Order: sequence, then C-alpha cells, then structure tokens
Amino acid sequence: MEGAPPPTVDPGLAAALRGLADIALPPDVSMLPQTWAWAVLAALVVLAIAFALWRWLRHRAINRYRREALGELRLIEARIGTAQTRGDALAALPAILKRTALAAWPRETVANLNGPGWTQFLDAHSGGKPLSQTSAHFFEEAEYRGPAALASIPSDEARAHVAAARHWIEAHHVRT
Repeated sequence: MEGAPPPTVDPGLAAALRGLADIALPPDVSMLPQTWAWAVLAALVVLAIAFALWRWLRHRAINRYRREALGELRLIEARIGTAQTRGDALAALPAILKRTALAAWPRETVANLNGPGWTQFLDAHSGGKPLSQTSAHFFEEAEYRGPAALASIPSDEARAHVAAARHWIEAHHVRT
C-alpha cells in the first residue's frame, strides 16, 4: 500500500467542493417582548412583586413590637425554671403585656386599665381564645404582689401564665 498512488479526484467533484459555503444560521431569537402586551404584562408582574414586598415590609414594621415582646418573654421563660428567679420573672410578665398593649392601642385606652377591666380587655382582643380563670386571676393581681409572693407559684402554673401571655401577644387583634 505504501507504493500506491494517491486517489485521483474527479475535477467536477473538486470544483463542486470548492463552491460550497458554510450553512447560514438565522439570527438569535431576541429575549425582549415582541409586542406591547408582553411589556405591559412584565410591568404588571414587577408592580405586583413591588406591592407584595412593600406590604410585607409594612406588616413587619407594624408588628415589630410583637417580636420584641416575644423576645422578652423568652428571657422570662428561661428564668421561670428556678425558684430564685421565678418571682422576678413573673413580676415582669404583666408589664410586658401592658407595654405590648400600649404599643398597639392609644394610651388613653390602655394605661388606666387594671384588675378585671384589664383582663376583660385582654380577653376582648385575644384573637378568640380567652384567658383561663387561673391566668386571668394572675394578671389581675400580679402587679400588686411582690416577687417573693410570686416565687411561691408552682413552675407548671408559671409556665401556663407565660403560655397565656405568649398566646395573647401572638394572636391579639388590633381593630383600626
């Protein structure tokens, strides 16, 4: 095979091969909308996303006081476990509820409430689930009992009061 002559190319085939050109590709498809309706739809989608983001940020800003109150409540809950800190923790519980209510309602509505009027207010705005009798009694008179008296409350009952406060902070409804 080494001595074989190279194959001969037909002159017509060689001319045809020289006349071939690359395949012409169509232009790339544009990703821009081709009609005005698509542009309007894209603008509406962008506006809807912007509106949803604005509503979410507004809701988050309005409910900032809830998040702060729940953060304080977590600290109180951690201090309820031991008898030495339980009294001080329970003494702070009504104050958190009062501050939360003052952040959501006008001062004239909330500031002068105490005793049964205070628990009626809490029940009226509790989001449907009223306070238990034990928790209502606790929130009526906890402000007037000292930390030493509150320290004698059993741990389970103290946790129930914290749970009632948590539910009210999370679920209260502010009618505007």
